Amino acid sequence: MYGVIFDSEHKKTELEQLEKKIASPSFWENQNESQQVLQKRKTLEQTLSIDDRLTKSISDIEAYFDLGSEGEEVSKDLEVELNNLENYLQDIETQTLLSGENAQANAFLTIHPGAGGTESQDWAQMLLRMYLRWAEKQGFNYTLVDFQAGDEAGIKSVTAIIKGLNVYGLLFSEIGVHRLVRISPFDANKRRHTSFSSVFVYPEIDDTFKITIEEKDLRIDTYRSTGAGGQHVNTTDSAVRITHIPTGIVVQCQNERSQHKNKSMAMKILRSRLYEAEIEKKRAENRVIEANKLDIAWGSQIRSYVLHPYRIVKDHRTKFEIGNADGVLDGNLAPFIKSFLVWIQKT
Repeated sequence: MYGVIFDSEHKKTELEQLEKKIASPSFWENQNESQQVLQKRKTLEQTLSIDDRLTKSISDIEAYFDLGSEGEEVSKDLEVELNNLENYLQDIETQTLLSGENAQANAFLTIHPGAGGTESQDWAQMLLRMYLRWAEKQGFNYTLVDFQAGDEAGIKSVTAIIKGLNVYGLLFSEIGVHRLVRISPFDANKRRHTSFSSVFVYPEIDDTFKITIEEKDLRIDTYRSTGAGGQHVNTTDSAVRITHIPTGIVVQCQNERSQHKNKSMAMKILRSRLYEAEIEKKRAENRVIEANKLDIAWGSQIRSYVLHPYRIVKDHRTKFEIGNADGVLDGNLAPFIKSFLVWIQKT
């Protein structure tokens, strides 16, 4: 059934033809065309993977029904398989809503706490954990490229790169200010506090995109690493901070022992941010992004996470909300991502 829907035999033939083209000695002569072929291969591989998984899942469900008709007790196993299939179909449906030329790209995720000292810095670290848990559940890989620890707890800033198909398209929904309401663990009087942190997401841009960066426009500073990264990472001035003077964009990297490697990653982040800033001017979604990039304070939040006096997470753009706040903070972002993708198509 699903093999017919996806026309898998045709796609397998198409994939084989692409593999022959990639194996050709002249494949890299045209960089732009080569990247397009590689991207097409990735898309075909994803489609075939979906087809294989759906076919297997349906086959397993049919087998459980056959066993059940013979008197075997399979209700629990069948329920698990049906729930897994439903969740997977929800993921596929979400992917069909993705749009934009960089939707399939890897993404840089940056989190900054708002005013409020330790309380907001702790909230920023909670958000980081939420996104890394989400990435783990999706089967994505991630690396912290910059981590500035808070003075007492939490983080002052963090940048991570998350790698996987459609990461940027999925995390696009998270750009903006996130608000937390809870009884503060740092308040001896157990009072309720409100904290804010901002989240920004940029697609990883490969070398085929021509972004001109003049050396005279850069200020490059080196310093000693202070974040996580092993006992030797902070023994030399290997961390790199690059300021792009015309735009004021500042990027930094400190996860490698080598200053050269940190500079290379920082330049990659800078290229991605400059590219994103440029294409934002050319797309309709720019209005949404700019509306979300407000002060990290009251009235600008895109989502609220309330842990006291009740527990609920609510997206203020889509009006979608979930009572299981703990599940959301543990990385269950799929319902929010899907509701945002549906909402943005209507705006």
